[in-house]
Amino acid sequence: MENKRMNALLSPGSLAAIVGATLTVVGSIAYATDSPNLSLAGVFYGIPIFLGGLALKSSELPPVVKIITSDRIKSLPKLSNTTELQKLLKDVTRWKYGQKAHLESSLEALKLWNQEEPPQLIEIEELDHHGYYGLRLRFVSHGVTAERWYNKQERLGRFFGADLRAEIEELDQDLIELKLLPIAGDNSEK
Repeated sequence: MENKRMNALLSPGSLAAIVGATLTVVGSIAYATDSPNLSLAGVFYGIPIFLGGLALKSSELPPVVKIITSDRIKSLPKLSNTTELQKLLKDVTRWKYGQKAHLESSLEALKLWNQEEPPQLIEIEELDHHGYYGLRLRFVSHGVTAERWYNKQERLGRFFGADLRAEIEELDQDLIELKLLPIAGDNSEK
């Protein structure tokens, strides 16, 4: 919980709001003490930066929790889909602005979207699937039934990358786990 609070404080929106507020306060104090050089900069730069920070803060989507994995993941063979999966990982573990949920456009294209209660990606983990790189994504899916997820299972793998397959598991009534696994890892089992 402490880490989430610290993460929220260090978001780009929060930092801009803090810098803007600091400049505004310094400018106001400088104005009150008759220091025109500082007051001009504080007022003219501080207020717009502060308002911009507040605007960012109001539309921000924090990064998804990344489950820490072993260093062995880095040494797995690189397949073409590994790069696609790593781009997906990088995309969801950064701050986003103006979106309701991570992977919003992807879920909309897959028809796994509910406007009132969109699925929320809550954590992601890198996997070792029989010596190949894969990802596990966990969603809270209030507005999209598990049946809809299962109906899209075959398409989900292909959507996120060539030679990927998807495994879906309903962990709880509203908790869906999606694994994106390389087909090459399945062949190594045989």
